[in-house]
Formats: sequence, C-alpha cells, structure tokens
Amino acid sequence: MNNKYFDANTPKVAAVVGFYMSAALVMVFVNKAVLNGSPDLPLLFLLLQLLIAVLLLHVAAMFITRVEIPKLELETAKKLTPVVLVNIIGLVFNTLCLRDVEASFFQIARGLVLPLTIIVFSAHTRTVPSVRVGIAAGTVAIGFLLGVAPSATVPAHVAPSGLSLFYGFLSSLFIAFHAVLIKSSLPYCHNSTIQLAYWTNLGSAIFLFPFVLLHREISTLEDLVHDSNWDGQTFLWGSIVTGIFGFLLCIAGLLSIKVTSPITHMFSSALRSVIQTLLGVWLFKDIMTVNRAGSILVIMIGTIYYTWVKSLEAAPPPSKDVDLETIGNRKRGDDSNDGDGEVTVIFGGPEDDEKV
Repeated sequence: MNNKYFDANTPKVAAVVGFYMSAALVMVFVNKAVLNGSPDLPLLFLLLQLLIAVLLLHVAAMFITRVEIPKLELETAKKLTPVVLVNIIGLVFNTLCLRDVEASFFQIARGLVLPLTIIVFSAHTRTVPSVRVGIAAGTVAIGFLLGVAPSATVPAHVAPSGLSLFYGFLSSLFIAFHAVLIKSSLPYCHNSTIQLAYWTNLGSAIFLFPFVLLHREISTLEDLVHDSNWDGQTFLWGSIVTGIFGFLLCIAGLLSIKVTSPITHMFSSALRSVIQTLLGVWLFKDIMTVNRAGSILVIMIGTIYYTWVKSLEAAPPPSKDVDLETIGNRKRGDDSNDGDGEVTVIFGGPEDDEKV
C-alpha cells in the first residue's frame, strides 16, 4: 500500500474515523427512533432534513471561504435535474426501508448497493468489469440473499416484508444511478462538491414538497399535534439532530477518505455496520439470527475485497530499471546502421512508449 495513505498522524486519523463513525451511527438510530414514533410522516421528516442541510450550508458559507453557495440559474437547474431526481427518489425509498425494517437489518436490506453500482457503471461506460470485481459483487449478492432468506427463528411480526425489501432494492438501485450521475454533473457546478450538494439538497426539497402535500402529511401532523399520545418532541428534535448530523456526515465521509485511505475508510464503514447491528439488538431489541449475522459478515467481506481489488487496479505499474549504458549502445548501433537516430524505450507497457 502506498505510504501516502499514512502521512497523517495516528491521533488525527483516529479522530476523523471516530467522527465519521459517530455521525453515521447517530443518523441511523435517530432516524429509526423518529420513524418508529412517527411512521406516518416519513416524507415530511425527510423534507425537514433537506431544508436544515441547505440552511447549514448558508451558515457555513458565512464563516468558511471554501464553502461557496452557487448562483441559482435556470439553465444549470435543468442540467442538474436528473441527478436531483435520482437523489430524492433514492432518499425516499431509503427512508421507507428504514421505517419498515429493524435497524440491525437495514444494512442487509440495502446490501445490493455494490453489485448494482457495478452493473449500472458497466452499462453506462459499456465496459466489462474484471473477474475479481465480479467475484466481489457476487460475494455481496450472496450475502444479501443469505440475509433475506426466510428464517424459522424470526417471528412473523418482525420479519421483513416483501415491500420493505423492494424499498431496499430500489434505494440501492437509485444510489447506484446517483453514483454514476455525480461525475457527469460536477462540471455544471464548477467541479465543486459543495455546490453540487447545495443544488441536490435544495432541488430535492423542492421536488419532495408537493408529495408531502399529496400524501397529506401536513394534515397528519396537525392531527398528531392534538394527540396526547404522540411524542412531538422526538419528531422535532430528531429532525434537527438528523439534519445537522446528515450535514456533518457528508463532511466526515470526505475527511475520512482524505486523511486516511479508501481501504481504511471501507474498514471503518464495515466496523460501523457491526456496531450498528449490535446497537440495534441492544437499543431496539432487534432479533439477530445466524442467517443475519452470516449475511452481514459476507457482505462486509465482499465489500472490503472489492475495495482492495480497486486499489490494486488503480495503482500505477512498477517502473522497470533502465540500463542507460545499454540504451546508449543501442542508439549508437542504430545511428551507424540506418542513420535514423531514434530509439523506442518501453516503460511499463505499450501505452508508455517514449521516443528518445
């Protein structure tokens, strides 16, 4: 592994990884607690998170020079409509999936993110993934199937429904589309991820608002406010906390990859999944079966293997030692034979041909 991944000192790496894992865990469990208490307000809950993220970006722009709020131009908005639509559709299905499954099962329900991303990217670029990438995707898919297989040890009232698994599949699929669209959308935002995040959150909130009205969640909220059994404090503070931590999670993920390495980041994500599962069993009394534990383990192995494979594929080929004396002899020989004075030296492969 390249030493550049370890330039940061150990305390900094530990702090960033801890920050990332903490933000991610808070997001999942506060989301789950709010959705358990207000299952009829999933879209309104998501809308509040998006609006808080937009507000926080404005606040950050006031104090951080690197955070630049983009100019709202209609032409740019049209170009970014596909990535915004895909983003909000994925978020909606992600929220519905989390609402309908146990917190410890959430990672399994969305376990097809990696295979679907590989498939969508390959179709988009018209390329065929390597055998090792295929093995990684297949491993993750097997882990998903292992987790969703019916189990006699899971009571019927807590077993994931077919609809919740469908939500998980659609969430994974739109996450895959989003990952592909981000790269093509960045040039419209001056290659600024902050500006793209602003457009995505604001645009998603605009597209989501009509569906909040159509789903009659405003009326539902009014009814719940007059219901003495409804815990409105959990919904209000949960919306604020998840909005803030959703914003922090974006920063934490970028820092985790920047300060550490992609492999270290993936290991921290895998560890987060394990902690999330254990906390789900402890906090929400989720049921953990052998199938589910095995599923999470297999998905983690496949994901980590994929990250390792991609790091190898991205690594530059080792340069071969060049015998300068031999090159000089070859050049002199060529000069005396054909007067061309040109010699081809190969560094690493055919694509690295260099004329000297």
